[in-house]
Amino acid sequence: MSQDNDPSSSATTRRDFLKGATIAGAATALTPAVSRGAQAATEPVRTGPPPPNPDDTQPPHDDPGTLSSSGGDFMVDVLKTLDLDYLATMCASTFRGLHESVLNYGGNTKPEIITCPHEEIAVAMAHGYAKIAGKPMAAIAHGTVGLQHAAMALYNAWCDRAPVYLLIGNIAAADKRLYDFEWQHAALDPAGPVRDYLKWDDQPLNLQHFAESAVRAYKIATTPPMGPVLISLDQFLQEGPIPDRASLQIPALSRLAPPVGDPNALDELARMLVAAEYPVLVCGRVARTDAAMGRLVELAETLQCAVIDTGQRMNFPSLHPLHGGDVTQADLILGIEVESVFNATHILRDRVERATVWRPKPGAKLATLGSTDLYLKANYQNFQRYEAVDLAIAGDGEDSLPLLTELVKKRLGASGGQSMREARAKKLAEEQQQALARVREQATIGWDASPISTARLSAELYAQIAGLDWSLVGSGVSWPRRLWNLDRPHSWNGGDGGGGVGYMLPASAGAALANKAHGRLSVCMQPDGDLNFTPSTLWVTAHHRIPILYVMHNNRAYHMEYMYLQAMANRRQRGIDKAYIGTTLSDPNIDYATVARGFGVHAEGPITDPKDLAPALARAVAVVRRGEPALVDVVTDPR
Repeated sequence: MSQDNDPSSSATTRRDFLKGATIAGAATALTPAVSRGAQAATEPVRTGPPPPNPDDTQPPHDDPGTLSSSGGDFMVDVLKTLDLDYLATMCASTFRGLHESVLNYGGNTKPEIITCPHEEIAVAMAHGYAKIAGKPMAAIAHGTVGLQHAAMALYNAWCDRAPVYLLIGNIAAADKRLYDFEWQHAALDPAGPVRDYLKWDDQPLNLQHFAESAVRAYKIATTPPMGPVLISLDQFLQEGPIPDRASLQIPALSRLAPPVGDPNALDELARMLVAAEYPVLVCGRVARTDAAMGRLVELAETLQCAVIDTGQRMNFPSLHPLHGGDVTQADLILGIEVESVFNATHILRDRVERATVWRPKPGAKLATLGSTDLYLKANYQNFQRYEAVDLAIAGDGEDSLPLLTELVKKRLGASGGQSMREARAKKLAEEQQQALARVREQATIGWDASPISTARLSAELYAQIAGLDWSLVGSGVSWPRRLWNLDRPHSWNGGDGGGGVGYMLPASAGAALANKAHGRLSVCMQPDGDLNFTPSTLWVTAHHRIPILYVMHNNRAYHMEYMYLQAMANRRQRGIDKAYIGTTLSDPNIDYATVARGFGVHAEGPITDPKDLAPALARAVAVVRRGEPALVDVVTDPR
């Protein structure tokens, strides 16, 4: 018999305890009396919730104690109708009811919990996932403080027009908040601080309200122009019983067809494109689905015109003969889902007196096609400089392309000009090959140098993955988009949207999670400064077996800011010798391979000798191909 079950042992324990209590009581009696205030001053100050009270396990007589179902269960029923594969979460008390329901009632499938050590990671993963998967991923944050952590990632998603589906917990009723932290983490209007960069939000008052708002939120998030949405979930709505399940209805998700541009306006645009001597298509966030690239290629090849892809989405094959072009030769520029036509048509000079220079031919026509004008807000100025255009068509770019192409073909059939278009295409192809040859020559500069050039890093990485089904889910350098053959919809996952540092590491993990279902090899050329914001993302990739290769662009600095500071010092003629202060990451140098290994990720480096680069990359690719994350820390040139 164990000591725990020995009655004599238990009795001895009780006797010893009582004996000790008696001695303690006697000691207390011999202790001089102190005032209540003095006694309180000697006790430790309690700053958190009180320790568990054994009596708390026994509910009051009028408390049901246990439930066969809860509001959280019904919420799971609703979420399962919305095609949400994952729910990224940093666990917290305000959504413990829903969390438990997802696990035990919902079976932790559709959605499946993705454990994140920080709310910014959760939302950024949902951001990156949406652009690869073409549908939202859910995330959930804790009350006021969790939402504040998530705010930066939410802003990036807003600027990038990404459909993030965010839930937050809250305790709306004041009489139900127990401890000080439950007051600090609750709000009357919890979405208020981030509403300027949400497309829509709501705080349901009952379960039927939740059902309708949850479906409405998904519909709004996925209707162009897309954007993040937020629903605030009351803790007691999640945890309380369902009053009458039979009366609750889950509305069907009715998906809207994206808005297509006005046919008459598109026909006028077709006339302008056919009549132009040198039309240029400038493409921003055109691609929403895998169909976009084929549609854009068809329009460009029908016109035999230049296409400039700004890289915000994977719009156009990077080595296509029509990729590139020169806006200085353009007599018509069509911006399709472009954030800033002004930037495409002007040279912007960062000087004391900021000046702009018009780039196209004098008198060149401008036209836009896109959903940007359909939804803008005032406070955050991500809508860019205003540019007067000759024809602005409001409509989703991707879904408007088939009709525009059809109208262009009809007008071409009546206009002739085939030889002119063929000559234009030949010239564009020659210029593209010449530009590619220059880029490849530039890439050889400093080939054997240490620190390793970013061009060699890009070339060595591409050599390891070129024959595989790969996806570049993030890059802090421009060489891959200049050297690699990006020719599939998932070849590139675009940028961060709002310029918020800390995006790339978790967003690329979210994109890799979406790629995992297709067996693709996800790679990210990861900047060191960005990794330092959200390093625990590495643990997420290890824990959830997300196969991704992070290749560090480790220049040991926030180098853009370093250059800006040098420019400021030069402008004021003060010398640049102090520009490293506050901008560099050295003394000590950060060992990212050690950091990654600490989070459970295969890692090598820091690599400084370019001869060691290819073997390390080959080993890391092998790790990722067997379904695990890997990181190679490469000390690089600044840019």
